[in-house]
Amino acid sequence: MVVLVSALAAAPASAEHRGSGPGLREAIFAGSNWAGTVDVIVNHPRGEYTRVARLNVIPDLQERIAEIASNPVRTGYFLAIRELVGEGNDQYVDDMYATNDGRLLIASRPSFADVVALDIATGEIVWRFVVAGQRSDHMAISPDGRHVAVSASTGNVVHVLDAATGAEVGQFESGDSPHENTYSADGELIYHASIGLVYTPADQPEADTSKGDRFFQIVDADTLEILERIDMGQKLEEAGYPDMSSAVRPMALSPDERYVYFQVSFFHGFVEYDFKRDRVTRVATLPISDEAQALPREQYLLDSAHHGIAMSGDGKRLCVAGTMSDYAAIVSRKTFGAKLIHGGEKPYWATTSRDGRYCLVSWSGTDSISVISYKKKKEIANIPVDDHPQRIRMGDVRKSWLVGLDDG
Repeated sequence: MVVLVSALAAAPASAEHRGSGPGLREAIFAGSNWAGTVDVIVNHPRGEYTRVARLNVIPDLQERIAEIASNPVRTGYFLAIRELVGEGNDQYVDDMYATNDGRLLIASRPSFADVVALDIATGEIVWRFVVAGQRSDHMAISPDGRHVAVSASTGNVVHVLDAATGAEVGQFESGDSPHENTYSADGELIYHASIGLVYTPADQPEADTSKGDRFFQIVDADTLEILERIDMGQKLEEAGYPDMSSAVRPMALSPDERYVYFQVSFFHGFVEYDFKRDRVTRVATLPISDEAQALPREQYLLDSAHHGIAMSGDGKRLCVAGTMSDYAAIVSRKTFGAKLIHGGEKPYWATTSRDGRYCLVSWSGTDSISVISYKKKKEIANIPVDDHPQRIRMGDVRKSWLVGLDDG
């Protein structure tokens, strides 16, 4: 399925909007979980954003539904994912990355417990990998584009796949409900976190142990050996913040990778952790809306007060998705002072543009994404997308494919 503006491919790209290789064009990929689609968006040299295509990530929908219906266990989990995690909706695209050559789009599909690679030009599935357990989740792609790490939510492992073929090259263990994965800039490490049983009804601090094992892990990306396993709840308690969750949500690394900034379940803000000193150094508390203030913890969206954090390229500012309070925030890394931006409802993710100047935030409740200037601390564009956008990723597409859109 393709939607476009003619003459797009003919427009010359400025240096900051070129792709990472010859014949490639930088693009934004916005995945809409409930719709099962990914919108491909490009930035014109004059600053306009245009959706050039909408990719169908579930071309095999009927085949997968029939497969699930024939298996009572899979049927049970499929329905549970719909009700407990999907807010009454099936989850068809959680995360996605384009391969470095701009040929494939790799997407995790939670309700189908798999990962697929789509040929961007044809929309056909090139390979499919079924994860351990019953649900796939967040992913990461290595800087060289060779490997994709995907969390298997109920399998409590992270699979590392060959991006070209989908073959598993290895896996490593996690805590309960493995979630976020982030590669180091040199590709030597994987920073991983598990979030525990977010769908249980026991959400008060005294019932914290019912959430299961939640760890922050540093993993050797070559051997997949777990080099370090950290209980961030314990680290927070040692720093004087008792009764905070050990469940690390999205994270952002400082440019030198000495510090990691991360969100935790139920907390309206984020935490700064110093790897060198092995301790929590600061905690940022951000505003809470009146509606969120009155909301019982049991009604938080999968235990998330905030879900989405990114850092500007110069390391001076953070961009935070205030999920339960309906704002995005540009936060000074030095002072933790925040400027709130209201671009929609239920923000679900934050990603930094390749040039480091802009933050992209998905508004899952109002089906759009914002482009926010880190320097100006304001929204410069709001782009409509499909039903319930979650992950946003930067990547490349082939210029020849863009030309083909005009021809089509």
